[in-house]
Amino acid sequence: MSIEQLAETAQAMVAPGKGIIAIDESTNTIAKRFAGVGIENTEENRRAYRELLLSTPNLGEYISGAILYDETIRQSAKDGTPFTKLMAANGIIPGIKVDKGPQPLAGFPGEVVTEGLDGLRARLEEYYKLGARFAKWRAVINIGDDIPTGTAIEANSHALARYAALCQEQGLVPMVEPEVIMDGSHDIDMCYEVTEVVLRSLFGSLYEHNVMLEGTILKASMVIHGTDAEEKASVEEVAASTLRCLKATVPATLPGIVFLSGGQSDQDATAHLNAMNQVRGLPWPLSFSYGRAMQQAALKLWGQDMKGNYAKAQDTVFARARDNGLAALGQWQGG
Repeated sequence: MSIEQLAETAQAMVAPGKGIIAIDESTNTIAKRFAGVGIENTEENRRAYRELLLSTPNLGEYISGAILYDETIRQSAKDGTPFTKLMAANGIIPGIKVDKGPQPLAGFPGEVVTEGLDGLRARLEEYYKLGARFAKWRAVINIGDDIPTGTAIEANSHALARYAALCQEQGLVPMVEPEVIMDGSHDIDMCYEVTEVVLRSLFGSLYEHNVMLEGTILKASMVIHGTDAEEKASVEEVAASTLRCLKATVPATLPGIVFLSGGQSDQDATAHLNAMNQVRGLPWPLSFSYGRAMQQAALKLWGQDMKGNYAKAQDTVFARARDNGLAALGQWQGG
């Protein structure tokens, strides 16, 4: 695939007023989510839940793409339509999570590096044939006593860059996700400092690996206080700090940035995105790639009554997509 085609896909992913829904939870992760609402973790329940999300009426008005899991990209709706074809019919671009998750970084207690590069070229080739047009790889950066170290940041940036180069080789837009974890008592200034170093390292590695930024999307964490911080930053402070950090580190040639919710409440994730988009003249579109912040209210409803609440759960998914789509334009009114 040419850089023009990759760039076209990347631009479609961050089309005005649209964002990405992340439904790429591993089998173990979805088991925890299901357990929280009393749903048995069976393959059929996982399939039915993903169908509920992907078949939400008019979802394509506010959702440009969806990140799937290996199991999900191979599944079909109850009428036999493959999920990827169902998505394409609704104007939603299929994406796929391709990393194998974070593992302890040997010699560096408290730090991790994401694995999954072995055999990745062949997996990407298969996913393209299955209908995927973009992929996602998540790196995890923890903040704590004397961490993150430069070694951990460099190791994760290197892995993200190798993954991104392989994606583009196979015609997939790489979504690079260096998540600075909210867990901890650090303040917003510490988060800013770490996020700036991480993003500088990432884009340096992407450049060294000849990754074409015009066909790449950044999935970023917001610059925000830790979950246990004594001092909580306001919506305006989070928005201002995040924008300042991005302007200092992210090249203007990037087609767009989508944010992860990263443990924020549904309302906070939307409010922060909205506040950032009220600033005009930014070099790139800012949108969303939310998982829990898009799903958790709907999952709770569906768990209470799988058949009776099906339509209500879909209405909730659509409402969350609409609110975040408006926030991606800076037009969300709250509520």
